[in-house]
Amino acid sequence: MASQRIVVIGSGIVGLATAWRLLKARPGLPLTLIDKEEGPARHQSGHNSGVIHSGIYYAPGSLKAKNCVRGRLALIDFCRERGIAFELCGKVIVATDDAELPRLAKIHERGQANGVRCRKITVDELREIEPHCAGLEGLFVEDAGIVDFPGVCRALMEEIRQIGGRICYGEQVQALEEAGTVMHVRTSKETHAAGLVINCAGLYSDKVAAMDLDPGCSIVPFRGEYYLLKEECRHLVRHLIYPVPDPSFPFLGVHFTRRITGAIECGPNAVLAFAREGYRKSDINPGELFGTLANPSFMKLALKHWKMGMGEYVRSFSKAAFVKALQKLLPEIRAEHLEPAAAGVRAQALAADGALVDDFLIRESRLAVHVCNAPSPAATACLTIGEEVASRALKRFNP
Repeated sequence: MASQRIVVIGSGIVGLATAWRLLKARPGLPLTLIDKEEGPARHQSGHNSGVIHSGIYYAPGSLKAKNCVRGRLALIDFCRERGIAFELCGKVIVATDDAELPRLAKIHERGQANGVRCRKITVDELREIEPHCAGLEGLFVEDAGIVDFPGVCRALMEEIRQIGGRICYGEQVQALEEAGTVMHVRTSKETHAAGLVINCAGLYSDKVAAMDLDPGCSIVPFRGEYYLLKEECRHLVRHLIYPVPDPSFPFLGVHFTRRITGAIECGPNAVLAFAREGYRKSDINPGELFGTLANPSFMKLALKHWKMGMGEYVRSFSKAAFVKALQKLLPEIRAEHLEPAAAGVRAQALAADGALVDDFLIRESRLAVHVCNAPSPAATACLTIGEEVASRALKRFNP
């Protein structure tokens, strides 16, 4: 019967983890996962930096903090059990001027409150850990690492199928239509009837949610632009190297990230994408771009952060400016050390007043659960976010 089925929208890492948790919690549950793409992890989950976040940045007690710390441990266990590549290489967070020292101390306090293994390091200790890095003081975070997130997604997908879940690719959601105790999910190929729908549509989560309720936020896409260190320069970075972030902006600033493949990424630069899936500067969706520019929430954000935004655009079009930002952490970096890398797009949720929705945001209706905001560290925390969403869904699901 339709009322006995759950439909999950989106096969990014959160959608897959939610479907997996549901089937683990209730074996034999009729479950269908649908996605407009032809495979899993085609957007945020497959275009992120591959970092296992420690939980050091997040306010104690927030959903981000709780899910990141628990989720990191669950993710590591999942990878160990299935032979998925990961490494707890650790990272340094570096203060490069006096103004950043109080913020660095605050991050240390948060890390300790969240149970993250982290310690202050002096300039001499920083030089031992990262010989080419410049800074006044730092934190060494033992619980940070790197992982193959697409590999995690593939493993989840395979297990969902083995447990009995149905996965339908190449189906774009066009409407959610409530009829009594059943929600009809009309796609580009067919209509799926369900007793409960779970929306994990990522960059389009607000659009899907709006088919059912007021999502309370709108998604604005930001493209993260990267360079790679050329292979002969990889010795300049041993761990992960991060700056002290600006607490008024949602991005962590340009940093150096080791990849599980051995590559080292430099970035990201964060600029408004002209399409929700705009991975290149030339990718423009006029309708989506107009929707962003006409969005009062975005205009409020742009007016507030215009100066920082202009700096991001300068670095987007000037390699020299990008290199200058990297040199704050690694003075030896030169333009000739870098080669272009693939970009990612982040779904940033904005509230009506233009404020950045910083924490996870989940909206519920009678027949649906909508994950409207799942920003970083959602990939690290996917198994615990999936557990939370699955728990909420099963409380509402009465076939």
